[in-house]
Amino acid sequence: MSGAHEKGLPGTPSTGPPHRDETHPPLQGAALALLTFALPLATFMQVLDTTIANVSVPTIAGNLGASGTQGTWIITSYAVANAVALPASGRLARRLGEVRLFLWSTALFTLSSLLCGLAEDLSTLVFFRVIQGAVGGPMMPLAQSLLLNNYPPEKRNSAIALWSMTVSVAPIFGPVLGGYISDNFHWGWIFFINVPFGGIVLFLAHLLLRDRETPLISVPVSAIGIALLVLGVGAFQMTLDRGKELDWFNSTEIVVSAAVAVVGITFLVAWELTDKHPTVSFSLLGSRNFCVGVILISLGMMLYLGTVVLLPLLLQTQFGYTAASAGLATAPIGIFPVFIAPFVGKYAHRVDLRILITAGFLVFAGCMQARALFSPQADLNFILIPQIIQGIAVALFFVPITTLAFADLPPQRMADAAGLFNFIRTLFGAVGASAAATLWERREAFHHSRLTSHIDPYNPIARDTLETLQSLGMTGEQSAAWLAGAVTKQGFIFGAAEIYQLCAAAFLIMVIVVWTAKSGRQARTE
Repeated sequence: MSGAHEKGLPGTPSTGPPHRDETHPPLQGAALALLTFALPLATFMQVLDTTIANVSVPTIAGNLGASGTQGTWIITSYAVANAVALPASGRLARRLGEVRLFLWSTALFTLSSLLCGLAEDLSTLVFFRVIQGAVGGPMMPLAQSLLLNNYPPEKRNSAIALWSMTVSVAPIFGPVLGGYISDNFHWGWIFFINVPFGGIVLFLAHLLLRDRETPLISVPVSAIGIALLVLGVGAFQMTLDRGKELDWFNSTEIVVSAAVAVVGITFLVAWELTDKHPTVSFSLLGSRNFCVGVILISLGMMLYLGTVVLLPLLLQTQFGYTAASAGLATAPIGIFPVFIAPFVGKYAHRVDLRILITAGFLVFAGCMQARALFSPQADLNFILIPQIIQGIAVALFFVPITTLAFADLPPQRMADAAGLFNFIRTLFGAVGASAAATLWERREAFHHSRLTSHIDPYNPIARDTLETLQSLGMTGEQSAAWLAGAVTKQGFIFGAAEIYQLCAAAFLIMVIVVWTAKSGRQARTE
């Protein structure tokens, strides 16, 4: 990389010109503080909507007279539209301007949220969820880009920390809020809560950024690229959402959708790499640090979101937690990031970023290994303590990886890079959530079969257990039913333990990948 490209890079404290020209100097004082509040709030709102409806699908579907299977379209429609819009954000931002596109995206996202809450049938709700996902796609990468481009160079690590904190914490609060609202209010409030927050973001962003528009560049839109993006990502998301229900590749539908996804994404990559004006800038992966950063954030999010989905499922199905209480039990993972992330952002430039990322992965691995010790007698402290400690890993995971990934990219590629970065991260997060749920059920079936094979009249332990239960007043049928339930619970716990052990090993392996990147300081000086 030439030195010209290394000055004033995002997430670097080195001296050098800001991203913008002299007519747009970095914001300072109260204006910077308000922007720091508004843009992460937009990200939080958009990421929150990817998870807040998950626990509420049965309630919404029942209220609208739809089946549970049909209700999953509430999640799928949003996810597909959002994933398609994410990588196209950079192209749209160059044509319309980053500020203008962000304001329109936020306004339309807020309006579509209101219309989702007012929907009176499932088809109307799914229609507005598609719009909500599509118009909300640019919000996340543009919030990141605008925050970096308007921050003083010496404070950009702090900007990344604050932005990353919202991305990591929002998925935790989604199920908590969704469960609480479903239990106590009309489901429409899941979407109505976006309206006041969207209004605040719009007011502050317009007030602070209306005179700081980015240069407009007239670039053509590739209809073929967009079509391949919709086809590949849509089929991929359908495969993930329907696979568990249809027993994956034992279903013709899943085989077809998976094949379409592979073909669509393969042709998308090939087309975009040869197109003069690509919709998805895969060429950015030629940057060593950006490529390593994408790999780390994608695999990390796959493992992280997989376990984020698994723990509430385990608590609800095997330990009797409600959706809201399970969400509250997992929420403490957000405690440490709130306090640590700003310090990581402020002082990250003083150490090799790879050391921080390695520390984060090691803490992740330790917490996952602790989770593997789950037992039927696990109490609340066993759940809370690893969750709280894992928050340290979250703070050391998002911020340094994001900083490292963007360390050697020129300012004019920021919006494209943010779109691609978040696009791939989102896809891998979806894979992790789906894979964890499926693997968990399959490992339970394996352990259930293995444990059941030992329950017979000739096994002294099984015989003594049944006799003890009957001595407590249970009938033979009740004793057998209790024992079958205990076997099922133990099978699910064993299955979860194996997944946590697998994740622990994966985080340790990823430490090796971390050190294939250049340090942030090395990237700036080469």
